[in-house]
Amino acid sequence: MYRARFRDPAGSIREGEYDPATDTVAFGGEEYALSDPDIDVLAPTDPSKIVCIGRNYADHAEELGNDVPDRPLLFLKPPNAVASHGDTVTVPAGKDRIDWEAEFAVVIGEQCKAVDAADAMDAVAGFTCMNDVSNRDDQNREQNWVRGKAFDGAAPLGPVLATPDEVPADASVELRVNGETKQSSDREHMIFDVPTLIEEITTYLTLEPGDVIATGTPEGVGALSDGDTVEVEVEGVGTLEHDVRIP
Repeated sequence: MYRARFRDPAGSIREGEYDPATDTVAFGGEEYALSDPDIDVLAPTDPSKIVCIGRNYADHAEELGNDVPDRPLLFLKPPNAVASHGDTVTVPAGKDRIDWEAEFAVVIGEQCKAVDAADAMDAVAGFTCMNDVSNRDDQNREQNWVRGKAFDGAAPLGPVLATPDEVPADASVELRVNGETKQSSDREHMIFDVPTLIEEITTYLTLEPGDVIATGTPEGVGALSDGDTVEVEVEGVGTLEHDVRIP
C-alpha cells in the first residue's frame, strides 16, 4: 500500500491511500491527482526529527577517505529541513560546495524506545526517498554539522510512503542530476541494516510516529549547480524530484 499527503486547492492538508497506476490519492470519497497543478504534493510524513546515518555504505566511506565505522554514526536534521516533491530547495547563500546524497528513508509508525532489532520492523510504517542536501563548506569546517546539514530544505522527502511489503529487500537506490545517473546502489549494501539502526537509535532516544531515519548514502556524491534538477529513485517507492537554487 502507498500513502500520500497533499494540500488541496482550498489549502487543506489531506492524506490518503495512493494508487500509482492512476497517480491519484483517495480522500473523503474523492480522488485527487497528484499531477494536478492545483495540488501541492507534501512530504509523506511530518517528522519531529530526522535521524541520519553517516558512512553506512563502505564505498562512500572510501570515497571520502574515512574509515568504515564500527557502530552507526548518528546526526539529526530538524523539521525545518523537510522539503517536498516538486519543491525548489534554496540553499544558504555564498556557499561553494553543495552536494547531493541519495538516501533510503525509513518512516516510523509508532512511538518506540529501547527496541530490539528482532522486533524493530514492527515499528516501521514504510519507506520513502530522501536527498541529504549537504553544505560542505560549513560541514568540513566544523565538527558540529548544524550549518552543514540542518538548514531549511536540506531534507527533501517523498513523493509517497510505501509500506514495507511493497519494497524489495534489495531495493535499488539511484540518484540522477538533470537526467544523468550519479549514484546507483541498493539497500543490501548498507553496513548496518534497518533493524540494527532502529535498535541503536532507540537505545539513546525515543522515536515518535512520523520520524524519519535516513539510512546513509552510497558512493557517487558530488556538487550541485544552480538550477539543477535532482531525482532520487527507490525501487518500490517511486521518484522524488526537486530543483536546486544556489544564490
